[in-house]
Amino acid sequence: MLIRKAGSEELLKLWGYDDVEKASPTARFFCQNISSENAVFWTVDNDGELIGELYAFEDIEEDRDFANGKDTAYLCAFRIRKDYRGQGLGTRLMETVISDLRDKGFRFVTIGADDSEHIEMYEHMGFSEEVKICYTDPCARDENMEPQKEPNGYMLLRRKI
Repeated sequence: MLIRKAGSEELLKLWGYDDVEKASPTARFFCQNISSENAVFWTVDNDGELIGELYAFEDIEEDRDFANGKDTAYLCAFRIRKDYRGQGLGTRLMETVISDLRDKGFRFVTIGADDSEHIEMYEHMGFSEEVKICYTDPCARDENMEPQKEPNGYMLLRRKI
C-alpha cells in the first residue's frame, strides 16, 4: 500500500467521470482547486487501484474557520474503501497528510463530522476542539457553483498539529 498525492484525472476516474466538463459541480470544484494548488488529493494506492482518499484544502474563501491559507487547513472527503477498513490505512493516510501540512507551516487542521460515529472517530484522531455547527458545505457545490446547504448541519472539528 502506497500513500501518495494524486491528480485531477485520478479524482475524476475515482468519482466515475470521464471528463471534467461532464463532472458534477463538486468534482469540478475539487479539480479546480487541485489544479490551482489550493488543494492536494491524497490517496491510498493498492497496486494502481485507489482504495482511499483525503483532500487537504489550504484556503476556503467562503469560510475561513475551515481553512484560512495561513495556519489552518481543511480536510475533507476522507474515505477508505469498506473492504480495506480496520487495517490502519485511514490513520496512516491522515497522519501523512497532517505531516505534509505541518511541513508547509500549518498549525491546525479542521474536518467536518456529520454524526456521532464520525465525531468519535475524529476525536480519537486528535480533533478535540469543536469549532462550530455548520449548515453549508464549502466544498460541495450546487449547479451555480455555490456551497451546498446542509439542512441537518454538521460539526466542524479542529486539531492542533
